[in-house]
Amino acid sequence: MSPARQHRDRFAASARSDHTSTVVAAPEGEGGQEPLLASPIVSASPARLHSLQHAARAAIEDPAALDPALGDGPDAQIMLRLVHDMRRLKGIQSIEKKIEAKREMLPAYRDWVMARLAAAAEAGKAVADEVIPTIMVWLIDVGEYRGAIELAEYMLLHDLPMPARYQRTTAALVTEEIAIAAIKAQSTGQRFELGILWAVESLTEGADMHDQIRAKLYKAIGQETALAAEALLSADDQRPALDKALDALRRAHQLDERAGVKGNIRKLEKLLGAAAPATTTESAPAQGA
Repeated sequence: MSPARQHRDRFAASARSDHTSTVVAAPEGEGGQEPLLASPIVSASPARLHSLQHAARAAIEDPAALDPALGDGPDAQIMLRLVHDMRRLKGIQSIEKKIEAKREMLPAYRDWVMARLAAAAEAGKAVADEVIPTIMVWLIDVGEYRGAIELAEYMLLHDLPMPARYQRTTAALVTEEIAIAAIKAQSTGQRFELGILWAVESLTEGADMHDQIRAKLYKAIGQETALAAEALLSADDQRPALDKALDALRRAHQLDERAGVKGNIRKLEKLLGAAAPATTTESAPAQGA
């Protein structure tokens, strides 16, 4: 098993243990603190959940059931809600207000999303729809990255396409948007959860995307690792972390020479050069000594 796969398995296990009743996590706290737990997705009554899961299983067997024109069941209702909410978002010009609106909208989709994932896990297959990829993007927009990664893993596992309006694959979109969010936070002196970045790297390992997109991810990983190293008191602990940061930044530069990491690379090379253990040359014993 590759190290990346091991990391992905550990992340998945951690997510399952930490969020047994949630699909999304709240935005990370200030200064790289642990994220708060999200509101439970499964908040509906047992009867309602049973109805949602039954509808989800039926949709997997009959994808045509996802057409809202065919009835007023849960799938039709959720997609009509999505159409309504997207129209509302289109009428909002402010990015900040769009994010606020998405945060308000998300709870209405949580029961349906959880039922869809549970049905796919039970059936071993899934059907493409507009809702889950849209919710995945909204989760990134509001900073609920673990939830977005969980939905991305579902989409990649079942080889589900992104809606054409996003003009990117699932792997490329998740990689780029989370990397940009991390770089933006780092540029203002804030920390970004390193585990999220490594989870994205593991999840999208081997996926085809533009080199510039993956370069952004390695830039974010390198910069965050370097920031984490600064918090370590021991030089013995700092050096391995700085080495990893330098490796990630060099990889970013290799993928995209215009990634904007040259200065960081030079800084780390200088730090590591200064931290390198000095080699002492013992004088040869004098003849006859």
